[in-house]
Amino acid sequence: MADYILVLDEGTTSTRAILFASDGVLVASAQAPLEQHYPQSGWVEHDPREIWDKTLACALEVIPKAGGAASIAAIGITNQRETVVAWDRSTGEPLTNAIVWQDRRTEPFCAELREAGHEAGVQERTGLLLDPYFSGTKMRWMLDNVPDVRAAADAGTLAFGTVESWLTYKLTGGAAHITDASNASRTLLMGLEDAQFDEGLCDLFGVPLAALPGVVDMAGLLAMTDPRLLGRAIPITGLAGDQQAATIGQACLAPGQTKATYGTGAFVLTCQGRRIPRSTNRLLGTVLTQLEGQRTYAIEGSVFVAGSLVQWLRDSLGIVQVAEETEALARSIPDSGGVVIVPALSGLGAPHWQAEARGVIAGLSFSSGKAELARAALEAMAHQTHDLCAAFTKDGAPWHTLRIDGGMAANDWMAQDLADMLGITVERPGFVETTALGAAMLAACGVGMYPDLGAAAQAMRGRLVTFEPQMDADVRDARLGRWRKALSAA
Repeated sequence: MADYILVLDEGTTSTRAILFASDGVLVASAQAPLEQHYPQSGWVEHDPREIWDKTLACALEVIPKAGGAASIAAIGITNQRETVVAWDRSTGEPLTNAIVWQDRRTEPFCAELREAGHEAGVQERTGLLLDPYFSGTKMRWMLDNVPDVRAAADAGTLAFGTVESWLTYKLTGGAAHITDASNASRTLLMGLEDAQFDEGLCDLFGVPLAALPGVVDMAGLLAMTDPRLLGRAIPITGLAGDQQAATIGQACLAPGQTKATYGTGAFVLTCQGRRIPRSTNRLLGTVLTQLEGQRTYAIEGSVFVAGSLVQWLRDSLGIVQVAEETEALARSIPDSGGVVIVPALSGLGAPHWQAEARGVIAGLSFSSGKAELARAALEAMAHQTHDLCAAFTKDGAPWHTLRIDGGMAANDWMAQDLADMLGITVERPGFVETTALGAAMLAACGVGMYPDLGAAAQAMRGRLVTFEPQMDADVRDARLGRWRKALSAA
């Protein structure tokens, strides 16, 4: 009986294969790190071959723990969004390194488009702003600056795709060049009401429509793997960008329900149902689900630096040896001693959208030490989230409860600080890797294990831990005052 779901979770710093039972219990997992390449300041790249090789190796490591490929009912894939891969259809090989979502090299092109007056129209169509974060400008940069990419385009053999598209192509032996609607909605090349990529938007960004994948649902029989790769042909029945997958895994399926994922970056999505979001506070509109051709939407705020700030404290400054030490350091002192960190290490995301902003550490004195820096780093998560909360409220999408997940969410101190600074209840599931769980839920629905995502959520989600606000208002206001002052310097 094939009753396991294999999830391929391809993130920014690692790739994983996770085996889920049909009730959402994690059975086995394998993980491999991904090397980040930094050719220039502000540039971030991945090797697409490494992504594929390590994803395949992780899958092959966990499949035997299910009893073999015959026990795998379906595959779900979730991925770091906006990262772009270019490959040649005639060879199946990448033409250059992938440009990662954090990369800022296309800011001059974005500025040109803004100065030409295109941003309002683009936002109206796509729900997105003109920022290097999104995929379309990365594709244009490759065409303009990588001769092999331009040559493949001229020859009609160029394939562009985000990471789930690349992995699906490789898993199917080149038979499927597809992308799901959630990832497609992050490219700047598809309108929120469009079924496929838009020729007019492609012309604006200078991307050949013929190089793009077909847009498909997020669940269903989407493709079949090459039987030579995993032991048999296994259906791929779930595809989703990581933040949409996490929103599904948190069961934020009704309008107003909100989740925040604290991973490399921090991403907040509030379900809007069938209503297309129209932000006037520099938030984003995005596809949340597309099932049987029907879409629901979310309003989103994206913060570029969250867990990567702790990684920087660890790897570049040596403040901690492992990320988990930050919680003990934060608890060891009554406050940050006035130290404030604005983590604009790759610009500021929502709601500020300042690509050229740079990080700031303010309030240092001789009494400042590693505990103060660690606590200030964790406090920065609540400060950035508070800015998002205010923007969501102005856009008519106030938060009543915040459901959190991701690696940083396991930090009890940070979870309590979020509740204190936001003044609302914060909920955390017992299994914080809800991105993978959401992909499993989609795949389970796609293969017919559950009739819909609501039923899958009821069966597959576990217990919750809640954090209630306890901070005095004057303490909160003082902290926010110091944050705003430091933010103005960034």
